[in-house]
Amino acid sequence: MFYVVRHAMPVVDSDQEPARWHLSAEGRRTAAALVRRLPAAALLVASDEPKAWQTLDPTGDGQQVTKDARLREVRREEAFSDDFHVARRAYVDGMDHLGWEDRRAVAARMQSAVDDHLAAAGERPLVVAGHGMAMTVWFTAAVGLADPGDFWAALRFPDLLAIDPPAGEIRRCGLTTG
Repeated sequence: MFYVVRHAMPVVDSDQEPARWHLSAEGRRTAAALVRRLPAAALLVASDEPKAWQTLDPTGDGQQVTKDARLREVRREEAFSDDFHVARRAYVDGMDHLGWEDRRAVAARMQSAVDDHLAAAGERPLVVAGHGMAMTVWFTAAVGLADPGDFWAALRFPDLLAIDPPAGEIRRCGLTTG
């Protein structure tokens, strides 16, 4: 078993690529609450996108977090719009979109990163921070989510999940962010 974190809420800026977004003030606050719940001495690993590694290190410079580009969000060509949820949900449910990364490639790169970091963690707990669509695609491949769209839509900013792929289990760890 290890832990997977969906990043906290970023500052949404239509003038910047989402991969460059940083956490909002509220995101930093909820990330700080999440970090207090993580297991002591855990190996902290995150996507190299700021919103992901800042979730595991909301007040620092990210030096305590190993950054791994394989944990990035799904690569995609996506126009900035208010109805972005529609295309994203369709994607995690299995619909192909022109210019979007193949789901098999997403699952493979995520699995490769997790395998490497599980080996590096040894007996230490592992915490991996990433992004909703990529996590959902990987979980679907790794444990066979029955309804990926519902799973993705229910993810929180941030969210903390315990995952046991051999048992096919994902469990939300309760967060108190107040």
